[in-house]
Amino acid sequence: MARFLIKKEKTIGQVPGEPVFIGEQKVSSTSIQMIDYDKHTLTDMKIEDIREAIKHKDTSTVTWININGLHDTELIKKIGEGFNLHALVLEDIVNTGQRPRLEDYDNCLYLVLRMMFYENKTGKVQSEQLTILVGETFLLTFQEKPGDVFNPVRDRIKNQKGRIRKVGSDYLAYAILDTIIDNYLVIIERIGDKIEDIEDLILENPDETILTKINSYKREINYLSKTIRPAKEFILQLCKLESEIIKEPTRTFFRDLLDLSSQAVDAIDTYRDMLSDYLSMYNSQVNNKLNEIMKVLTIFSAIFIPITFIAGVYGTNFDFIPELHFKYGYFVMWGAMIVLVLFMIRFFHHKKWF
Repeated sequence: MARFLIKKEKTIGQVPGEPVFIGEQKVSSTSIQMIDYDKHTLTDMKIEDIREAIKHKDTSTVTWININGLHDTELIKKIGEGFNLHALVLEDIVNTGQRPRLEDYDNCLYLVLRMMFYENKTGKVQSEQLTILVGETFLLTFQEKPGDVFNPVRDRIKNQKGRIRKVGSDYLAYAILDTIIDNYLVIIERIGDKIEDIEDLILENPDETILTKINSYKREINYLSKTIRPAKEFILQLCKLESEIIKEPTRTFFRDLLDLSSQAVDAIDTYRDMLSDYLSMYNSQVNNKLNEIMKVLTIFSAIFIPITFIAGVYGTNFDFIPELHFKYGYFVMWGAMIVLVLFMIRFFHHKKWF
């Protein structure tokens, strides 16, 4: 049970709102990237001092600040002071065991979810916590380590694709969430392709490796469900949220995002049902195979029962058995047993028992 709970030993006795890093430190040092833009200008740079980014907080441009590494609590405090963030937000940012959710604060929206992508080399799903803070003119993203799925968003900003340079931080939040949900769907599709291949394997040769695959995919699907289902819930909250930060034109895009997340949840449910069906099919195939083996053994046993009986009769220790002194008795016994065996084989074949 402990592996499903967030470890809270470090926070026992701490003042509420005091940021204490909880989780695995995945980088040695924190890095910060800032993209500041409007319709006509663009600044894309790595910064060493967070104060450089804070200066853009109250400008008319949209400022996207991406922080890689959550262990530096002093930096998190400086960000909190510079952007007037609630103390509980800072505490949650550095806790990597958060459940996906949305909270509305006075000057920003707090969103936390899992960012996942499919690693082609290993064939495994990589996952990390992502915190998004959306203000009127700024957006902050906090990642556990460098590497994310946001390159398409950065490309749209740099090359002025679509409307992203013409609108505010709420649309940038939509673009980021859209990329995350798209990657959810890609992951589900990749795992789904593997799941669909199991049916042919079960019909061809239902060995124990198939059972291992079914159980492995069930674990992956359950993990995806625990990640994506709560994300769908807070996207639904976003659609209904009455906040000045989310402009009415952007709500239409969030409703489309809700539809995508619903597709992801439906696909997960479908593949979970398929795995349950495949498990039943596997057990049925194994039982059928076992029944076939038992049938063959039973037929052999049935054939040898009369032969054993004949051999047993003539193997008794009576002094006088008439056939023992018959010149051709031995051959007659063999002939009778062979005829009996052939008759039984013919009878079983006629009944289509083998």
